[in-house]
Amino acid sequence: MSARNTDKSSRKSVFDAFTRNFSKSKKEKLLAEVQEAGNLPRHIAIIMDGNGRWAKERGMPRIAGHNQGVKSVKEIVEACGELGIEALTLYAFSQENWKRPTWEVSALMKLLMRTINNEIDNLNSNNVRIKTIGHIELLPPETLKQVQTAINITKSNTGLVLNLALSYSARIEIMDAVKKIAKNIIQNSINFEKIDEDFFSKNLDTWDLPDPDLVIRTSGEYRISNFLLWQIAYSEIYITDTYWPDFRKPQLYEAIRNYQKRERRFGKVSEQVNVEKKHAKKTIHGKK
Repeated sequence: MSARNTDKSSRKSVFDAFTRNFSKSKKEKLLAEVQEAGNLPRHIAIIMDGNGRWAKERGMPRIAGHNQGVKSVKEIVEACGELGIEALTLYAFSQENWKRPTWEVSALMKLLMRTINNEIDNLNSNNVRIKTIGHIELLPPETLKQVQTAINITKSNTGLVLNLALSYSARIEIMDAVKKIAKNIIQNSINFEKIDEDFFSKNLDTWDLPDPDLVIRTSGEYRISNFLLWQIAYSEIYITDTYWPDFRKPQLYEAIRNYQKRERRFGKVSEQVNVEKKHAKKTIHGKK
């Protein structure tokens, strides 16, 4: 190797090391800010978008984007567990996704099976509980069996709830709840007068989870895509241009920091919210 090539290689190594250290320090700074701010979201829901475009821009097949997206899933699940987030809902496969080319649907089902098989031991050892929403009975038998096995293995865990939206449609979820309630009314098992928002929520797939505090959508698209329509009535929404395969811990921390800087009013005015915050602090410190 010539002296010129050796010098070029040395400079590249120094630059790569600097880039890694800079990225690491930025990530650590963001994490420290998130932890210091305190008011973490209890439930984060993510519309994972942009796998196909990520692959296309690199001249790769669409499935390559989905494969890379799995790495993001692993990192975000890990981050949420480390932060003490109660629930993470991932929009993994919608009812509408069944309309995609057969080869892509088949590849996605195989990827789901392979990912669960590879990660179940790690998830279980980290106290993660796997839950699903959606009509999972529509999944191929082998895929369904793998999903149900993961649910059973982790059902007693008390840490992060990893809620996978599979074969999911918010409109269908709401229709299912209406049908269930109507059937109970016809059978006289419930009193019509007792039906309110809380009662309705208890008949949704997410009955055992708090509503999402923060909804994140990657790839810069400004739409909800039939996702948790009832549950996100008061959620804070964060849109990032980053494609899902590139969405990692630093991007999650940035989304949470953005959430932490917002004032959630739930229909009230700022003055009311501030009074309630002061009262809550006094209660925590045992003051009257």
